[in-house]
Amino acid sequence: MDPAPIVDVDPFDLPEWLGIDEVVWQADAGLRTSHRVAGRLVSAGHDDLVCDLLAVDEAFPVPVTDDDSRHRAHQSWRHGQVLIGCYGDRLTLAVPGTRFDAEQVLDLLIRLSRAVGGSPERMAALLRIGVENQNQR
Repeated sequence: MDPAPIVDVDPFDLPEWLGIDEVVWQADAGLRTSHRVAGRLVSAGHDDLVCDLLAVDEAFPVPVTDDDSRHRAHQSWRHGQVLIGCYGDRLTLAVPGTRFDAEQVLDLLIRLSRAVGGSPERMAALLRIGVENQNQR
């Protein structure tokens, strides 16, 4: 079975409120639990927008995405951007690496805010710590 690709999403196809209103990316799971962290973008007066984080370099037991998607995520990050796409049926922000930490989440939210024409000062994050997978110790 081939790894799932990330299908690009144009930032200007996202809801306008992402670039205008105060927005919080809210984690539904702990940052330390996986290479994919479920979450949502939340703003008062708007329906939540599902938005996961995906660390594209996780490759065990199988790669999480195809080589082209990995390449685009690395290229975007190198140029100060973040790869915005659909992974499965969920909006996803894809970045290099295998796991997430708070600094990386804040950095990718800065990049997201710029992509949608907003200001980083209007973005915030509500993180969950989670626990590391016992098998990774």
